Amino acid sequence: MSDPLAEAIAMLKLKAVLTKTVTGAGSWRIRRSDEGLSFYCAVLEGACCLELAGHDPLTLHAGDFVLIPAAYHFALTSLVPPASSDVNTTPVEIAERHFRLGDTHAAPEMLALVGHCMSESPDAGLLVSLLPECVFVRDEQRLSLLVGMLKEEAQAQRSGKAFVLARIIELLFIEAIRSATSLATPGLVRGLADPRIGQAIRLIHQDPARRWTVNALASSCALSRSTLFERFTALTGVTLLSWRMTLAIQQLCQNGVTVAQVAERIGYGSASAFSVAFTRYVGVPPGKYAQHRAAVTNSGQVRHAGVQVPCEREARVRN
Repeated sequence: MSDPLAEAIAMLKLKAVLTKTVTGAGSWRIRRSDEGLSFYCAVLEGACCLELAGHDPLTLHAGDFVLIPAAYHFALTSLVPPASSDVNTTPVEIAERHFRLGDTHAAPEMLALVGHCMSESPDAGLLVSLLPECVFVRDEQRLSLLVGMLKEEAQAQRSGKAFVLARIIELLFIEAIRSATSLATPGLVRGLADPRIGQAIRLIHQDPARRWTVNALASSCALSRSTLFERFTALTGVTLLSWRMTLAIQQLCQNGVTVAQVAERIGYGSASAFSVAFTRYVGVPPGKYAQHRAAVTNSGQVRHAGVQVPCEREARVRN
């Protein structure tokens, strides 16, 4: 795979947890604390508001789509929310996978498709840090088609349903991120959108075995060393080392690949130099990390058990 964005999303190994339709009437607020699950909302009729920690309230109208790759504390509300911020409306299930918010006797004022998905990758924290914190898209036809497919597949009972839902969600993530006209938070897409930094990302991605120094990469992108370093970090939210370690982690996930082979593939002169850099960044040696990944995969677990990958965004949100 040669596309950095598609590769990062594929590595997340997304799995649909819940997809449902929601209607609302009157005054309501539903709070969520999803501990890093991905959240998406497509407003099909009417309007509602999204309250996301650290952001101004966002009004969503029919045709709008919001994606939060790692959601922690947020709320959906009616256009005029309850006077008290402590109100947390209990959804009423009126049919399978269809819930009602607010006044159950009044005519619906809003209809939305909402859902959650989880990453089956133990490296979800690192990968999500490469994506925007929140993506907002308005009136995008291709996205609407994918939302319709997602709704239909979620409500049907067909063989291969889990596989199809996972592929639709991957497409939904990619289409939403690349359709966003502006991204307020740093991430991989903001980096790719910048001609010079996008070139740097693609150069590393297309030829990771080359021993890229900051000077060599800066020269290839017609930037000074300091400008490349500062702009890369400002636009993507990660360092050049983070991106190389992302590629290294992907390599370590492959069966039969040695630490020495990974070191060579991502441009380190020796396995020992790579091991030192990897251990400093991830917290454990690459060999131990690869063993842990294999154990997690075989046991079917999702989260780390003692191996922590840095995720600055999660730390910021939790604090």
